[in-house]
This record gives sequence, C-alpha cells and structure tokens, in this order.
Amino acid sequence: MGAPKTGNVRNVVLVGQGGVGKTSLAEAMLHLSGKTARLGGHAGTKPTLDYDAEEVKREFSISTSIAPIDWKDVRINVLDAPCYPDFIGDAYAAMSVCETALFVVDAAEGPQPTTVKLWYAAEDLRLARAVFINRIDKENANYDACMKALRERFGMRLGAVTLPWGTGDSFEGVIDIVRMKARHCEGTTQEEFDIPEEYREAAEAAREQLCEAVAEADDDLMMKYLDGEPLTQEEVEGLLSEAIAKRLFVPVFVGSCTKELGVHSVMDDVATYFPSPTDYGEMPLVDGDTLKISAEDDRPVAFVFKTLNDPQQGRISFLKVLTGTLTPGIELTNARTRKGERLAHLYVMCGREQTEVGKAEAGDIIVTTKIAADTGDTLSVSGKIEAAAFQFPNSQYRIAIEAENRSDEDKLFTFIDRACEADPTMKIERDEETGQTIISAVGEAQVSVLLNRLEERTKVSAHIVPIKIPYRETIRRVASAQGRHKKQTGGAGQFGDCYLRVEPLLDGTDYEFVDEVVGGRIPRALIPAVDKGVQETMKEGVIAGYPLTGVRVACYDGSYHPVDSNEMAFRAAARIALKKACADADPVVLEPMENITVTIPESYAGAVMGDVSGSRGRVTGMDTDEHGNTVVTATVPYAELVDYATRLRSITRGTGDFTMEPAGYEQVPYDVQKHLVEFYEESRAQGH
Repeated sequence: MGAPKTGNVRNVVLVGQGGVGKTSLAEAMLHLSGKTARLGGHAGTKPTLDYDAEEVKREFSISTSIAPIDWKDVRINVLDAPCYPDFIGDAYAAMSVCETALFVVDAAEGPQPTTVKLWYAAEDLRLARAVFINRIDKENANYDACMKALRERFGMRLGAVTLPWGTGDSFEGVIDIVRMKARHCEGTTQEEFDIPEEYREAAEAAREQLCEAVAEADDDLMMKYLDGEPLTQEEVEGLLSEAIAKRLFVPVFVGSCTKELGVHSVMDDVATYFPSPTDYGEMPLVDGDTLKISAEDDRPVAFVFKTLNDPQQGRISFLKVLTGTLTPGIELTNARTRKGERLAHLYVMCGREQTEVGKAEAGDIIVTTKIAADTGDTLSVSGKIEAAAFQFPNSQYRIAIEAENRSDEDKLFTFIDRACEADPTMKIERDEETGQTIISAVGEAQVSVLLNRLEERTKVSAHIVPIKIPYRETIRRVASAQGRHKKQTGGAGQFGDCYLRVEPLLDGTDYEFVDEVVGGRIPRALIPAVDKGVQETMKEGVIAGYPLTGVRVACYDGSYHPVDSNEMAFRAAARIALKKACADADPVVLEPMENITVTIPESYAGAVMGDVSGSRGRVTGMDTDEHGNTVVTATVPYAELVDYATRLRSITRGTGDFTMEPAGYEQVPYDVQKHLVEFYEESRAQGH
C-alpha cells in the first residue's frame, strides 16, 4: 500500500445515530474494494473494524477505526467513528481531521438525536456533508418519509444522487442521478442498465433538482441554467464537486450495506466528487493564524487526533499530516511540551492491522507508536506551529471510585491517569477535601469500559461509591462562651481558660481571629494556641461534621495557671469554647451551588425546567442558540447534580448538553440539615 498524493486523498468520517449501520457501510466498502475477502460482521464473519473485546461484547463501536480504501486511483480514508453518546468524543476528534462527514441514517427511522447533534458539529467544523440512507431493503423502509424528515431538519440543500430501485424485498439496486443509469451489484461486480421506464419520471425530477442545486456554485453556469439552457454532463459533474466542497449541496445516497447495494455509487462519488485535503481550506492555529494543507510546503507538520494505550504495543498515536512529507525516523518537536518526538515507524492502519509505509504526504492519515504526544498535540520541525484544539463534548458525568484493596489505590490512579491522557473526555483527580478519587467522563458506559480494562490489564478491581458533597457550616448570629480545660494527673496538670465571641462574616472571608485580651489575663505566648485550637475545631465542624466557615472569632478574656497552663491546654479550652458559642449562634449547614447552562431542543424545555424546579433549583434565564435550540440557565444545588448527566440524557433522549460552574454556597433547607445532622450523630455513636 503506497503513499497517496495529497490530491488523491479523501478523508471521510462515518457518523450518525448508534446502530444505523455505519460500521456495516465501512465493512462493505472494504469488501467491494477487495481489501477484505468477505463482508465483515455479516453471516458469522468477524468484523474488521469492531475488533476490541469491549466492542464485541457490547455490539457497538467505542473507538474510531480506520479503513483505508484504494478506489479509482484515490485513497479513501474511511474513519468509522463511535456515536454511542458516551464515546462521541472520538467522533468529534475524527471529524476534526476529515474533509467530509458522511451521515448514515436508517430508512425507517430518519434522522435521530445523535445525528442532529453531530450535524451541527460538522457544520461548525465547516465540513462537507453527505447522507447514506441505509436499510432501504427493510420491510418498513420509507424513502420519501426519510428524505422529507432530513430536509425538514437540515434544509433544502439536501438532494438525491441515487434513488432506490425498489424498496423492501423488491430492492435490487439504485438509480444513479449523476450518471442517469440504473446500477445493480452481484457480489463485488456491478452492472449498469438504462433506467427502467417506471423510474424515469422520478429520476428526471431528481436530476432537475440536482442541476438547480449545484448550479449555485458558479454564477455563469447559474445564469445559463436559469436561461433554460441545459447543463452538459461535464458541467454537472464539475459543479457537483464544487458545490459539495463549498457546502452548497449535500448529496444523499441510498442502499443496503448488508446486501452491498448502493455502496458502489458512494465509493465512486467520494473518489470523484468529494473534496480532497487541499480543497478544505486552512486549518486554524492557536496564535490566530492559519495553515494551508499542502505537500508543497517543505515543513512537515502533523496533528495527533487520537491515542490508544495498547497492552502489547504501548501508545499508538493517530496522525494527520498537515504539510510536507513524513518519513520513518523523522524528528519533530511537540508544540505543547517543547520536547522532541522521533517517529521511528509509520503505519497505515486497517482495523487493528498495521502495514508499515515508507512515507506519508500531506492530507494522509497514519499511525506511529511509542511517542509521548497526547491527543490534540501538534508536531513540527520548529515546534512553533500549534493547531487549534477541537471542542470535545462536556465531561459532566462524575463518579467516585475506590480500589477493592486499599494497597492498589496508586496502581488504580496511575492506570486511569494514562487512560485520561489518551482520552481528553475523561479526567481523574483526587479531591483534597473529601479524599475521594473522582472520575469525570461523558457517561456511564465509558466508565464501565475503563474499569473493565483496569481489571483485565492490571488485575485491580474497583467499585463506584457515592460522591461526598463538600458541605460547609456557618453561624447566623453573635454568641459568646467560656471554654475551661482542667486536668490533674498527679504531676504537672493542664489548665486553660478562655472566653470566645463568634460572629458571622458577611464579606465572604472564611475566617478571622481577633485577640482582645487585655491585662495579661492570658499570656501573649499562649494566644496562638487559642487560634490553633479554634482552627482545628473549625475543620471538624460543630453540628454535622463539615468545615466551619465565614466566622470571626474574638478571644476577649480568660485565665491561666503559672505552672499548668501550656499550649495543649489552651487549644483544648478553645475547642470547648468554640463549640459552646457556635451552638448558641444559630449554626446552619451550607451546600455548594452550581450555575448550569442546559442546551436542548425546544420540545424538551418544559421537562428540563420542571426537573430543575424539582431539584431545588431556580431557573434564571432562557434563550435560543444559533441552531434553534433552547438554552436554559439555572442555579441548582450540587447535591442534585451528581447524576444530572444521566438524568438529562434520559429526559432529552440524548439530545441535551450542559455545562456547570461553581456559584458559591447557600443554606440548605431545614429537612436537609436535619438529615445531615442525624446522620453525623449516628456515625459518631457507631464510632465512625
């Protein structure tokens, strides 16, 4: 498999709702191109692309696989991206290095929520788009209804380039609108026929729509078309390429992946009319500049869009060559770390199979191994070129985990930390306040796969535990109390006596200590011991075991013994005085609040706002974004948001997104405080 020239590369990402046949389309393309001997994943044949044990078990893709296909002197790099919501980050990464997003849609179901979300992501990335309506051979397939739904959702720029030749059991091929031929496939052999008479009228109407749509790409030819002069076949084909690249036209194909019907037309049109890397435009850089993808530029630059940690090979890095030519052994510099990276070997990857190559030119997609670069890094000779990072989905699903065996905690953290380096949609951190290990991810299945791999590769078992909420305590009024500590054990005793006044701090300050003792009632050297005893007690809380905050403490009187008074005695006295004073100062529990921004289709706005209200939150605003989605802003207790990622997905059928940021602390309701205090007292009674 030689290295293709930049102009002969087509990078196409397959996306859409999970389970619509994206992998089946890629497998059919591999088979029809002669890359595989049999149709993978069909009739008992192992798939080439979904090879991971977790993918086989779950029966859906969890990681992007690459299918490099040579067709009509063109290298089509097909990136089969996972579109199950938890693994959609891989789809975003794959889209960032492709020129075209090919959306696969079920003929009976039309565009589904994930399709819509990814469509707008492709729009933001300025990708050309195309649609393949799959499973037209199903009994309940409805091409017209599916096409209508696509146009209603995505606009009238969608147009048929193939029509179904029959539907359901009678489906036998496609009517190719570009070439105006009927096409049928037997095995890997394709035959062309004149369009049957009963399909002639529909084909001519679709051809008229195609010509009208693509003529928009050229002003002169548009005028020719509007004047009633027909476009030549050569003009139509030239306009089709331009219209797709300029995102003026979205070609819609139809077929059946399992029968391999309609797939030839997809491959032919991708090779002939879809944009190459040089047609895409310029890639934005971090410094605000842009980089034109070009093989003529002699400065090799590569972008890492995906990394895998393989138990046998170690780290595998997926690269898109942006400029110049890469060769084995080339030394490049990472723009983020400023460290050198040696690309000892270059490979073309098909599923899990690697084929070593001698070079890779701009626009191509390759892999290398054993480099330290992370996903999103840019490698160049100078180390000064850095591509702008693509936007990953929000990682708002948060859980706490513990190793079954405490001695395995470090091993657990190290493994997951490496996994997070490879997958930026996951993060791991140790919460200093609660002591918990917290994982942030897109969803539950993503964490499940992670923990399965942890056990499989390290023999470390871990389980999920409830996240501890970082509550606080404070007081609402002024109060005073004496703390007296006296202990006599036969020798030197202990004696400390202090009077403390507590009052709430309303300016956001956590703590303030004031020394108001006069006349030497407490020696100056022992005042710091009072302060220390107060701060120790504040960490433990006074009613529910949570840190006390927002309090000014004044030590205004006391007494001491010239022999028995020492630091320990006054720390103990301060603890007693603070607890007594706070008990009379109307102590309350505070809870962390979050400002959330929820983006959902308008039809779910009522359900989302109802859920916010039912979660002790308050809606603070509502707006509409550029895609027509409703944007709800609200302030909600963090305790009610621990499972919000899962809850929102359920409410909106996977169409909702949200972000959140801290919004300070507020007093909890009486019933919540009562529960927290009772739980604390029960735990203390049990010796916890």
